[in-house]
Amino acid sequence: MEIVYKTKSEIETMSLGEQLARSLCSGATLLLTGDLGAGKTTLVRGIARGLHIKDVVQSPTFNIMKIYFKGDRPLIHIDAYRLADINNDIGLDEYIGYESGITVIEWPMFIKDLLPQDAIEVNITNDGDDNRTLKFSGENLNFLKEVTL
Repeated sequence: MEIVYKTKSEIETMSLGEQLARSLCSGATLLLTGDLGAGKTTLVRGIARGLHIKDVVQSPTFNIMKIYFKGDRPLIHIDAYRLADINNDIGLDEYIGYESGITVIEWPMFIKDLLPQDAIEVNITNDGDDNRTLKFSGENLNFLKEVTL
C-alpha cells in the first residue's frame, strides 16, 4: 500500500510531521529516505513538535542517534548515514521500535539487518523550491486516515 502527500512549504512538511506524531502508535518505526536536503529532518522536527518536545532537533549525523525524552512520548532519531560499510553492532537494535516511543531512521538502507518488518517507509523527494512529495508505504497505513494537509 502507498499513500502520497505533497507539501508546498517547510511549514506544511512540519505540519504533516506533527499530525504523524499524534497518529502513530507507540513502538512505530519510520524509515526516511531521500536525497540530502530532501526534508527528512524537517519532517522529524514536525514529529517532535507534535510530541511537544521543546529541544532543538537536528540531524544526528555525527552522533548517529539522539533521543528526546522530554515530550508526550520518547522520540528516537537515528541517522545511519555514517554506518555504511562498517559493523553497525553498536546497540541500535535496543532503540529501534522503542515500545513507548516513536523511532525515526534516516538512511535506513545502511542498517537493513536491524529494521523491523512492520516499519513504515517514507520516501521524500525535493520537487523544487519548497515543494516536497512524501510517499508512505507499508502494510498498515490506516493511521494516515487522520492526517490531512
